[in-house]
Amino acid sequence: MRFSHFLALAAFSISAAHASAAAPTNAELKQQVTDTERAFAASMKARDHAAFASFVADDAVFFNGPAPLHGKQAVADFWKKFYDKPVAPFSWEPDQVEVLSSGKLAASSGPVYNPEGKLIARFNSIWRREASGKWKIVFDKGEDICDCKKAPAKTD
Repeated sequence: MRFSHFLALAAFSISAAHASAAAPTNAELKQQVTDTERAFAASMKARDHAAFASFVADDAVFFNGPAPLHGKQAVADFWKKFYDKPVAPFSWEPDQVEVLSSGKLAASSGPVYNPEGKLIARFNSIWRREASGKWKIVFDKGEDICDCKKAPAKTD
């Protein structure tokens, strides 16, 4: 066999192996996003701001404070204050994850708790699957939970 034929056969074999490798199922992608969201949340518990920032896409938009935060650096700078103290000011975990059939975008949401374990909010995040296969957060917005035990305002 000529060397050029050998190279062509080797290249074909590699291409065929990649083509036959099954793409992840929707269930597998959901698990990837769930695991990524949990690792993202674990950065808060571990007090690891650098790990937090590593999950944020360069073009992310977070809805925190009076105006949306645009870009990884703005998000990281704003969130730094949540990592400065020895005790995490809140924690979160996903309880809903959905992935587009394309496998490129996913939504996650779940409860946010204060340090005493009281439910205080829900988060809603959008994740994008990068070319490397790694999931990065591109949008994030939390919503406070109403304290429905407050007495209604008096009307006279």
